[in-house]
Amino acid sequence: MGNYFNEHRFQYKEKCSASTIFGVAVSLLSLIASGCSQQKAINVLANSDSSSKTLTTKTTEKNNVIRLGYQKGGIIPIARQRGELERQLATQNIKVEWSGPFDRCATLLSSLNGNRADIGGCGDIPSISGIAAGQPLCIGSVQRPSPDSLSSAILVRGDSPIRKPTDLVGKKVAVNQGGAGEYLLLKVLEKEKILKEKVQRVYLSPNDAAPALYQGSVDAWAVWEPYISIAQLEHKARRITTTHPAPTYGIMVVRTDAAKENPVAVKAALTALSEDGKWLNQHTNAASDFLVKELKVSDTVAKQVTKNRGPESYVFPNTEDIAKLQKTADWLLEQKIIPQRVDIATAVCPLETTAAR
Repeated sequence: MGNYFNEHRFQYKEKCSASTIFGVAVSLLSLIASGCSQQKAINVLANSDSSSKTLTTKTTEKNNVIRLGYQKGGIIPIARQRGELERQLATQNIKVEWSGPFDRCATLLSSLNGNRADIGGCGDIPSISGIAAGQPLCIGSVQRPSPDSLSSAILVRGDSPIRKPTDLVGKKVAVNQGGAGEYLLLKVLEKEKILKEKVQRVYLSPNDAAPALYQGSVDAWAVWEPYISIAQLEHKARRITTTHPAPTYGIMVVRTDAAKENPVAVKAALTALSEDGKWLNQHTNAASDFLVKELKVSDTVAKQVTKNRGPESYVFPNTEDIAKLQKTADWLLEQKIIPQRVDIATAVCPLETTAAR
């Protein structure tokens, strides 16, 4: 009996031990697997959090940079010299980068179109032409036209027999295609009831048009400041128009993606530019000094440019501005200067601004 008990007790112990060992092994493997899964989950979460932080950091860095493109003689390069815009945006953790100078709106708009700048100052005619051509641009803020402004003119050489617009019949006039110069010429001819086909338009950039006029390759040049004052005071050119028959808007053009992806920085930059304009209007001598440094011209030329351009006052467009710009866009379509109709209301940047009144 004792031997039987001992024998079977031994067998029971073996069975118990095997079962226990198997159970412990399974439990241990489960714990290890569980621990690995938990650690893996922790690592995934950690990596995800790290990636999220990296992505957020990159997005934040991207959204904290605004690139301003500029032409010669505009408010943007003066704001660059003054430095207040950069200081003001720095307080909002926005970094400013500069691109330019460009000789005309067409090259500036190409820079915006090519994602090399986010904001640039242009006239309404080239801006509308760019939008009509399918460039991804929108209207950020506007400078309303001044009927008495002398910032545009048709120029002739000092010794030219041309004295008035009607004398342009049969002559060659340099203009920038689809820009402020072509618009000015056509509006002058329209006012004087001269068929546009009776005057030959020669499409040249300002850098090419200036020597073409001085050397006699063209008879006249439809252009804007600062080229007017440089031509008059340094090359004895003469204007045959005074005020513009259809005064134009100035426009701060914005790259559409910048307005959508970075509206806070874009709006902040446009607001700061408006503040720069207000300051310059109160300090015209300082504005002239800035132009002397930027354009490398005489003080006399700089003062005339400042006077002819008039006040710098950029505001966010309201319904009246949109209606006036729409009228201009429709006229450009009628004249076949642009290939398709531009809906100005939808071309205004989606910055959720309160339009100025």
